[in-house]
Amino acid sequence: MPWARYLAHAPDSCRESPGVSRLCACLATDLFIAAASTWSSDSLARAVPPSCARGIDAAPPPERERQDLVVRLPEWRPRDPAHRLVPAFSLLGNSVHGFRFEMSVLSAGAWSPWVAGATVGRAQFPDVVTRSEPLVSDVDEFIASTPAERVRLVLRVSAGHPGALASPWFVSLSAWSPAIPTGQVHAAGARLVVPPFSQMEEEAAIRSRICSPASVAMVLAYYGARVTVVDLARDIFQPGLDLYGVWPAAVRAAGRRGVAGYLLRFPDWSVAAWCLEQGMPIIASVRYGAGELTGAAIAETSGHLLVLTGYDGNNVFVNDPAAPRAAEVERGYGLDELRRVWLDRAGIGYVLFPPDISASSLTSER
Repeated sequence: MPWARYLAHAPDSCRESPGVSRLCACLATDLFIAAASTWSSDSLARAVPPSCARGIDAAPPPERERQDLVVRLPEWRPRDPAHRLVPAFSLLGNSVHGFRFEMSVLSAGAWSPWVAGATVGRAQFPDVVTRSEPLVSDVDEFIASTPAERVRLVLRVSAGHPGALASPWFVSLSAWSPAIPTGQVHAAGARLVVPPFSQMEEEAAIRSRICSPASVAMVLAYYGARVTVVDLARDIFQPGLDLYGVWPAAVRAAGRRGVAGYLLRFPDWSVAAWCLEQGMPIIASVRYGAGELTGAAIAETSGHLLVLTGYDGNNVFVNDPAAPRAAEVERGYGLDELRRVWLDRAGIGYVLFPPDISASSLTSER
């Protein structure tokens, strides 16, 4: 099996929705957030692209259900019925052993059975199906064969004590479907100074599989939370799935080190530009064949994660962890090619940020 398959969890071939042969930049993306009262809604709002924001809801208190803590999030209604849904859980601290999302959607006038996503961390939860009609889970993503008009989401947490969710936390949900193209292009620019780490300088047994931990380590270092790539890889690795690239596991690992985050299906380049201009690097999930990305650190990949650090006109600055040495991690890719291999395909990005983004001191060049 090709080593590139292990660079990230990005099985695009099994993520096609019926009737939707290809996701492109013609998207409308919603980002729903429900936050605990211990989190400042103002700071969260400052970290969300305005075109995707659907407000900050107050998260209900957790309920005790046997050995688990269960949070039943508010019912959410996408602006357009959604085929794809990606949740994330950001908790500051390490008081939670593991968690899982469970989802039900309203499609064609009927609510689906509850479907469970993958368990992240160390936990044993009650059995729940992973596939129903019209909803299935694919590790870190939920896919609706008939678009979802409304969404119900449950966060199930394994914790050693009832106060495990006393630390600041929030749940996010990115929901999207095909829509009319916007054609937006940003003429401004931004450049963030993100420390470069190469996954290829790590242990031989794992180096080809840890682009996600290496990318997260770079962004954490940018925010002043230094951690070695190998230590972060141990934290992010999900042994039950044999994956280092489970998206919510990366957000969880950042939270354990005091950095918040969410997952977003980026609808177009203007949203990425907005994040970069706010001083927030983006960890982007890309996929490309030979010759599709000029100057790429690896010739082709069925799934890879890299850090977007800025842009200037038609050039995008990146830290690509697949470079053979740290000195070669910083590089530039063409905007049109980067949009094709990222936004026209998986389009997912991790957005990590300090809990009080207004008080952060970010090193940048403009």
